[in-house]
Amino acid sequence: AELLKRALKEADMSQADCLVIELDTPGGLVSTLRNMVQEVMASTIPTVVYVSPSGAQAASAGAILTIAAHVAAMAPGTNIGAAHPVNLGSGGEKDETMKQKAENDLAAMARSMAAERGRNEEWAENAVRESVSASAREALELKVIDILAKDLNELIQQLDGITVSLPDGPAELVMSNPEIIQIKENLREKILTTIADPNIAYILMMIGMTGLYF
Repeated sequence: AELLKRALKEADMSQADCLVIELDTPGGLVSTLRNMVQEVMASTIPTVVYVSPSGAQAASAGAILTIAAHVAAMAPGTNIGAAHPVNLGSGGEKDETMKQKAENDLAAMARSMAAERGRNEEWAENAVRESVSASAREALELKVIDILAKDLNELIQQLDGITVSLPDGPAELVMSNPEIIQIKENLREKILTTIADPNIAYILMMIGMTGLYF
């Protein structure tokens, strides 16, 4: 989320034609997703979420972020979906009620984003409620995404001439001979990315619990 916010700011300051977000994620926190979606929706710079490279995924929160982008693109051999919310709990009626509330909230968000971007609302909701997933080609046919591109160069070619809806009004992307500037993670963001990995976070939590026990 910090990287995205910084990238949008840099893109705006440099008057970039668009910001391409290369995405490969199993998902993340709903609170973080909402922050990222708000940044994308308010952006005056066209955002392009590109699920890449081949074999990458836009699962769970990543699926909704892709749908929220001004332009949604995927590389062949990638997949999107399975956005049903999950949480760690002890079970029981109270937990079931909370799960239902979380599911309804996220489903409404997914449907709202799809409607705003003119994408498949029913599929977006089913990705949350039924954990449906789709390959890149299926997503294109279902109108979940806009572009299927094998690499960044092909993506840029297909972006040329596309009209997107920005807060200030519609804007046409002109991508003739663009200069590509890569925005990389800084040290802080690299550290946060490492420890935020679900496997690493779980191990750290277990170590902490063991320490408290002893």
